Amino acid sequence: MKVGIDTFGCNHGRSGLGSYLSSLTANFQNTDEITYELFGAEIDRYIFGSEQNLTYKALSSVEGLFPLRFWHKCFANSFAHRQSYDAVLYAAGAHYLPSSFRVPGVAVVNDVVSNLLAENKAKVLSVSIQRSLKKADRVIVPSQFIRKDLEKLGVKNEKIVVIHNGINHSLFYPQELLSPSLVDIKPFAIQRPYFIYASRLNASSKKHVELIKAFTLFKDKTHLPHRLVLAGSDGPYSDEVHKAAFASHAASDIFITGFFPHENFPALYSGSDGCLFPAVGEGVGLPVLEAMATGVPVACAKSGALPEIAGNNALYFDADNIEDIALAMETLALDKAERERLIAGGIAWTKRFSWEKTAEMTTAVLREVAAR
Repeated sequence: MKVGIDTFGCNHGRSGLGSYLSSLTANFQNTDEITYELFGAEIDRYIFGSEQNLTYKALSSVEGLFPLRFWHKCFANSFAHRQSYDAVLYAAGAHYLPSSFRVPGVAVVNDVVSNLLAENKAKVLSVSIQRSLKKADRVIVPSQFIRKDLEKLGVKNEKIVVIHNGINHSLFYPQELLSPSLVDIKPFAIQRPYFIYASRLNASSKKHVELIKAFTLFKDKTHLPHRLVLAGSDGPYSDEVHKAAFASHAASDIFITGFFPHENFPALYSGSDGCLFPAVGEGVGLPVLEAMATGVPVACAKSGALPEIAGNNALYFDADNIEDIALAMETLALDKAERERLIAGGIAWTKRFSWEKTAEMTTAVLREVAAR
């Protein structure tokens, strides 16, 4: 059995989808029964699957949003057939899929598709995405929240498989820091204490602006020395976030890092007094789990998949209520008993998530569709 893995749309490892595919392929291994071949841009040859010595087929002539969509609609099937794939895993399944599936296809959807369609002004494209998802042999989603969203869009329940994202426990685990006052992660030196929010600055639904306002209120009320670290790549909403930070009279305590390498997040989490995650409508919430696994308390929006993903091991707030967010920060900073409860519960909870398990379940789905 030969499986093709589509790397297009994963932002060369510099996004949530990129991190997902990198972690997943790191747990795929070729055997006598199954071999994996990745395909996509030339640069991705050294980003996805290289440590497992998985073969890679570069299609460097396909670049740009519309050429990629055109290629998937018109040429992906013939390419998959020529490569003798028995099944194909489309990692960015909410963005790039064939119109039909000559070779059995499994779409991975880590996005809330109804939100993507609402933001997309090209109605023809929206219809095309929905049609492709309905025709896929299976659709892998990381949460029941996304499953329900796809069902509302007409994807049949029996086609959808919930496979939670994993955690790399060799990276994300409780660890002692060398300095009680400073986290030194080149090229950054971040003064403690601080709260961390890890998310790309790409949409108002991420609630960066609300978080900045809540942090300002928290500082005014408590006069504590905490800083707010916003770690994530710039995106369409970056200007709004930077303006809000600059306008805050707590601006000197707000640190926006820009892109932050995923492998450095364990130290960044471990040095924090807590992980804040105010984003609404989230379908995955992996940063919440990774923070829990490092042994820091988490406060997040009671929205989307987050209650499903975090269970009773997070402090929940209303992401549209500035006072509620500020109170959550105060609790993380000052309530020792609640901190200890969240930390212990989070560490125990996250042991059920692993990329080995995610890869094993994904392989089972690929085997199933290939055998049909």
